Amino acid sequence: MLETHNHADHVSGHGRLVAATGARIHVHRLADPAYEHEPFEDGWELQLGSLAVRALHTPGHRPEHTAFLLIDTTRGDDPWAVLSGDSLFVGDVARTDLAVEQAEGARQIFRSVHERLLTLPGDCELWPAHLGGSICGGPGMDMKICSTVGYERQHNPTLAIADEEEFVAQALARLGPQPPNFEKIVALNRGPLLTSGVEAPALYPHQVQLKRDEGALLVDVRTDLQFDDVHIHGSICIPSFSSGFGSKLAWLADHDREIVFIGRDDADGRRAAKLALSVGVRNVAGLLAGGMTNWRQERHAVTQTERVAAADLLGRLAQEPELQLLDVRELREWNAGHVPGSVFTPWHDITGIPHGLDPTLPIAVICAAGVRAATAASLLTHHGATRVIHVIDGGVPLLAQNGVRLESSADVPDDVPA
Repeated sequence: MLETHNHADHVSGHGRLVAATGARIHVHRLADPAYEHEPFEDGWELQLGSLAVRALHTPGHRPEHTAFLLIDTTRGDDPWAVLSGDSLFVGDVARTDLAVEQAEGARQIFRSVHERLLTLPGDCELWPAHLGGSICGGPGMDMKICSTVGYERQHNPTLAIADEEEFVAQALARLGPQPPNFEKIVALNRGPLLTSGVEAPALYPHQVQLKRDEGALLVDVRTDLQFDDVHIHGSICIPSFSSGFGSKLAWLADHDREIVFIGRDDADGRRAAKLALSVGVRNVAGLLAGGMTNWRQERHAVTQTERVAAADLLGRLAQEPELQLLDVRELREWNAGHVPGSVFTPWHDITGIPHGLDPTLPIAVICAAGVRAATAASLLTHHGATRVIHVIDGGVPLLAQNGVRLESSADVPDDVPA
């Protein structure tokens, strides 16, 4: 099997694949893993019948990162496709701060893209490793699964930056927060092969209560609207069928604290446990047997989260002067424009009641669309806020479309958090 790099966002399945098939792992020599492998250099080729797979060293995301060219030797010498891994994406390029100093990583990715990938034929198919929303790329990543080198050369705005220093400056300005466990994930991927999973036993409701009393984190993996309608008090909303579940879980999970997954049924819990394993979260105490249906059938206590559509939020703010507004987007989004008077704390930084909020008064939680707000709202309740409102069906951009004049970071006084 071929590895593009030591992954920082998920645990590789290479250990289980080796255990199941006896395959040998090939990876660039700079990866320097502890497991048995075959190291290669730039230009190394693997011949599979008429298909030649050629290694193209493309550092930047990580020093060892390698893309793979696919060449049909019966038809010509030019590659017909490139498996670009975490280097060039549809609509953007990879982030550059998960292995090396971020400015140096940006310079490396600039050279890898302009001197290597963009020199490929324009009709060469581009197949990256991630879609939009991945923490491994920039905010311009598209949800399309593939493109061509020529199309990206013409339409990818990041590739239009021809000056290296300008590229570096913009790359650093667009960086999101680093996932807190990426170094642990890299260490797992470089270390001895992981060949086993984690057992997630089904726990009866009284056992879940006991785990909660002992300090376990209850993670509800149903949809945000299902969570709003009914959930166990103190549980955290992280929908498992939405993109980014693993990243959110990794951000909020304390690796010394047990986790219990709450789903619609056992299948939801088992699926969440597998996704947790993929991001290095292994301290899983179990799942709620029978899901929330079983919890309610046994008449255990439940609670709800109030919600309001973004289109109706202005009316609520006008009618309820005590209503506080918490913006849980990322810093670059806040800087670009936010509702005057709102409080700012990114969802993943909510470790208590944010400064500037009164937990005894109502708090409306807003993001760009409503998904991050769901998690943030559950965190506020978890930390003791008494009346939290989840803003759904839109967020700050929709308010701007409806006539709200947003403040940018340049408009904000020095004492307002940014």
